[in-house]
Amino acid sequence: MTAAVGLWLLTGHRSTRQTVADGVPLVEVHPRLAPGERRPGVVVAHGFAGSARLMAPFGDSLAERGYVVVLLDFSGHGANTRPLPDSAASTAASTAALQHDLDVATRHLRGLPDVDPSAIALVGHSMGAGAVTRYAVAHPEITATVALSLPDAAPVLPDPPARLLVLVGALEFPGFRSEAARAVEPAGPDRSMVVVPGVEHIGILYAPRTHREVAAWLDQSFDTTGDPMPSPIRRLGGAALLVVALLAGLYPLARLLFGDARGSWPSPRIADLGRGVAVAAGAAALGALAARFLPTNRLPLAIGGYLLGLTGAAGAAMLAFRHRAPAIAPTGRLRLALATPVLIGYAAVTIAVPTHLGLTHAVPVGKRWWVLLLLWAGFALLAWAAGRLTAGNAFGGLAVSALVVIALTGAAVAGLTNGFVLLVVPLLAILMLWQAAWSAVLHRFAAPAWLIALVGSLLVAWPMATALPLIS
Repeated sequence: MTAAVGLWLLTGHRSTRQTVADGVPLVEVHPRLAPGERRPGVVVAHGFAGSARLMAPFGDSLAERGYVVVLLDFSGHGANTRPLPDSAASTAASTAALQHDLDVATRHLRGLPDVDPSAIALVGHSMGAGAVTRYAVAHPEITATVALSLPDAAPVLPDPPARLLVLVGALEFPGFRSEAARAVEPAGPDRSMVVVPGVEHIGILYAPRTHREVAAWLDQSFDTTGDPMPSPIRRLGGAALLVVALLAGLYPLARLLFGDARGSWPSPRIADLGRGVAVAAGAAALGALAARFLPTNRLPLAIGGYLLGLTGAAGAAMLAFRHRAPAIAPTGRLRLALATPVLIGYAAVTIAVPTHLGLTHAVPVGKRWWVLLLLWAGFALLAWAAGRLTAGNAFGGLAVSALVVIALTGAAVAGLTNGFVLLVVPLLAILMLWQAAWSAVLHRFAAPAWLIALVGSLLVAWPMATALPLIS
């Protein structure tokens, strides 16, 4: 029933059309119009490590208001296999690539038969907010611009676009609010700033207040009105329910594959557990430092090379510590031969299907396939080493995961890796919590440690390999 409700929430949206223009993947969302009617058009641009699918709720909302919407995948993101020139979208080459992609999307939108080519607006989030404001300044024919979580006001100074609305989440880093205020100084009827309460950098995309403010600004700009908008969290809610259903299915699946539970919830001595966590703390710190200098940084995935270096180095350091692994009942080879591909496939479906349908692009394209395998290996090594250190104890595994997240955060603050890591740390923590829950269930059925690590780590590696941008 939960899965059925989730799938229902993930369906029922407006029909979309996917196309590719000059190498840029585009998604069109059309309102219901009378034959020959033309409406204003809106290009919606995602942020760093985002995709057109991440911004789909804006397609739903704005199409319901009567706008024709085009969402795009920037270079290196989503289904776009053309790499981003650098790992932080901060160079002149990356700026030019983003402007090219945005220009392709805008020209495509203007050419649609149901679009008024003289009535075009732009909406962007984070990196996309910087891109749309820069584009609007260079193209004064753009009627209105909306910037969500604008990271830098420089593109609109000293001359802002014709009509600019800047929204920022109340829980975002202070720098975002100061840049938003700087972008609209002095405020007036054509420049406005709104602080959306109770949301951070990603939550702002799903806040009903955000969608109301965007629609109101565009309606005012084009002197138009439309129908009430659907809930922006419908897709996200459907994905969450589908995940819950798939998570609940793990226990009966494991029971079917391994028989009745033969293991126990691992509970090593407090002293041994504390010793293992202490070793993990040192290993995580060592991995965070070593990853800055390892050749894994050549991986064509922003931040991905650093993650591979950190997980690999920390996992290897943990394995170097001598300890006695817990004894578990052996599993038959035939049973393992069946269980291994089934559990790996189930983990892939659990992470990829809800994510792709309700959150962001989660189908590997191009180089992402082999990058996924490398990241999977790194997280699997870390998980296997953590399981051995803590004797498979769920709370010990969570402690090791927390230490790795803390080390990664410290590395970002110290400049050892891209500061964007600070924005994705909460997501990584949730994924590793999810991995720990899976590991606890499989331990209960006395699954081999290597299989537990292999299956659980895929839940973490898959989103990283498909969301982080490809770079040249």
